[in-house]
Amino acid sequence: MQHQPKSAVANVPERCASPSLSQILRDEICSTSDVSFLMEAHDALSGAIAKRAGFKGLWASGLSIASSLGYRDANEASWTQLVDVVERIVDSTELPVLVDGDGGFGNFNNARLLARKLHQRGAAGIALEDSCFPKMNSFVGDRHSLADIDEFSGRLRAVKDTVAHDLVLVARIEALIAGYGMEEAILRASAYAAAGADAILIHSRKSTAEEILSFASAWHNCLPVVIVPTKYYRTPVSAYRDAGISTVIWANHSMRAAIAAMRHVCDRIASEEGVAGVEPNIATLDEVFELLRYDELAHAEARYLHLP
Repeated sequence: MQHQPKSAVANVPERCASPSLSQILRDEICSTSDVSFLMEAHDALSGAIAKRAGFKGLWASGLSIASSLGYRDANEASWTQLVDVVERIVDSTELPVLVDGDGGFGNFNNARLLARKLHQRGAAGIALEDSCFPKMNSFVGDRHSLADIDEFSGRLRAVKDTVAHDLVLVARIEALIAGYGMEEAILRASAYAAAGADAILIHSRKSTAEEILSFASAWHNCLPVVIVPTKYYRTPVSAYRDAGISTVIWANHSMRAAIAAMRHVCDRIASEEGVAGVEPNIATLDEVFELLRYDELAHAEARYLHLP
């Protein structure tokens, strides 16, 4: 395939992801042998925990990152804040990270700038959704305006021209979320494939996977299909394997687990006026030190820090 030219969005030195990270992500998403899984991370700590659990790739969730910063998932957090968090996730895990880039934070120019900056900070891929700016979380309310197909295709082409094959480009379709139906979803998928997307993320807010599986059947794997089964979580993974789904994203579960756990602990400490009751059920300090590799610092000190 011909290598497309990079756009001169910013003439600054890049601290790029190792090519192997984007290639690992590309191999995962484009795999035809089995379903791959990406685990949500919203900061360096959640990324490190996901890595320890055995996940080979991460999803930098827009909802989860916004929530961890105290913002709503409505483009209230800036793209620079997103990029800063992604850099910490990459540094802490050295895993390939697919970044939820919302709609690109504006038009084609904003989208290509975001993609270039993510590449500089070490991201392996970016997912862009065909929503209008500012977006609203897919599961909030019923007013979800879709971008014009040609305009959004231009965003995808701009990203592809800017980062070429250095980032995996996933086009996220919100047609089913917005109630436009299957025909519109297939039409958009075809247009986004022609614009250079590497994979299609088809999104649904239904409690069953029926329309997702219908899309997969109609799409015939023209490009790999990525899904986010937040609402239809009862569907077994075997159904996705049978449908030829490429990648499943567990999109917000670490953030939601953290909220539930912290709320429980805070409530108990407040009501009991002490911490003795919660100590057996929270991580020990030794576990914190082990997770964040304090032992590596000790070894480095022994090697590099020559104290009298």
